[in-house]
Amino acid sequence: MATVTVRSENNLRQQITAGKHQLVADEPVESGGNDDGPDPYSFLIAALGACTAMTLKLYARQKGWDLQSVEVQLKHEKIHAQDCMECETKDGKLDRIWREIKLTGNLLDEQRTRLREIAKRCPVHRTLTSEISIVDL
Repeated sequence: MATVTVRSENNLRQQITAGKHQLVADEPVESGGNDDGPDPYSFLIAALGACTAMTLKLYARQKGWDLQSVEVQLKHEKIHAQDCMECETKDGKLDRIWREIKLTGNLLDEQRTRLREIAKRCPVHRTLTSEISIVDL
């Protein structure tokens, strides 16, 4: 189980400890922060992007495919549920994440198609698209 500790510092700045790694989260100036680090939603979509790229690199390595690099660009937005034709929720707002995957390497069209299917199986993607239970201790 991953353990992360977040401690408030000055203003909205947060010191994040993830194992031996130190990170900083903050809000932009226009949202009341000092912009000392990415905002929480940037961390959320960064986790999805990193997991996607790692999953594809591992899969291609296992298959012996020439996947040289993966670039994942992500965007998060809040949208009105009624504007989402494929969504079950029809009231209020919901979150939408846009993900664009760029694959570099000597790959066949079938391999590229398969890698795009595999992207939906990365663990963070599965977590974000499943029911999540947050337990307060």
